[in-house]
Amino acid sequence: MDEVEVVVAHSERATLRVGEVFLKVDADQGRVDAEVESMSLAPVPTPEVLWRKPPVLALAALPGTTLGRLGGPSTGSPMAWAAAGAAIRKLHDAPLPPRPGRADRSTAALAAELDDECERLVTNRVLPADLVTRNRQVAEAALRLWTPAFTHGDLQIAHVFVDGDEVTGIIGWSEAGRGDALYDLATFTLGHEEHLDDVVVGHGTDVDLDVIRAWWSLWSLLVVRWLAEHGFDPFAPRCEVDVLRSRM
Repeated sequence: MDEVEVVVAHSERATLRVGEVFLKVDADQGRVDAEVESMSLAPVPTPEVLWRKPPVLALAALPGTTLGRLGGPSTGSPMAWAAAGAAIRKLHDAPLPPRPGRADRSTAALAAELDDECERLVTNRVLPADLVTRNRQVAEAALRLWTPAFTHGDLQIAHVFVDGDEVTGIIGWSEAGRGDALYDLATFTLGHEEHLDDVVVGHGTDVDLDVIRAWWSLWSLLVVRWLAEHGFDPFAPRCEVDVLRSRM
């Protein structure tokens, strides 16, 4: 009998792997609907939907392996990372989807959320004040006007599968929609700055690296407290707090 692997689990949703099937359990059917719709529209390989029985979505496993995980060693050749960049570019060049995505927030709203969270991090002594202040300054570069693109919205490296130097599929589409393309590139390279140049080569366009680094700071500041409260460890090596420290 196949073992049950817990891929991710927290109070909002859980993903299990049983043999060659991924089972996603999500009480928010709107989020599941968005995931299925986004996969049908995305011009990149995505998992086959096997069946849906709310609150469970069953997806076929993808061939190959992921490029790694945040906090773990980076895997894959420079060509594999470049191929991922090319796949991301193909997504960003696709016609805009009907839904707003995670990265589709107004600059004013995002800045207000960031300032509130920075205040909580310092007041509750989650992070040192100088670390928060410096990264808030770096994050400012991400708060600018941008052209909407078809974005994945949660493009962590564990969501991209490769076989050799070929991308075989991308999973985790529940946050997809219109958004800032550089947010995707930042999420994908978070904690793996050594592969940023490879990804940009594959992406094949002029990319503002300062904005990507700003998104690293911005996103890490926003999620540190949430991660700690949901059983994850943002203080682990190469994870979010290390990303913040690297900006000092």
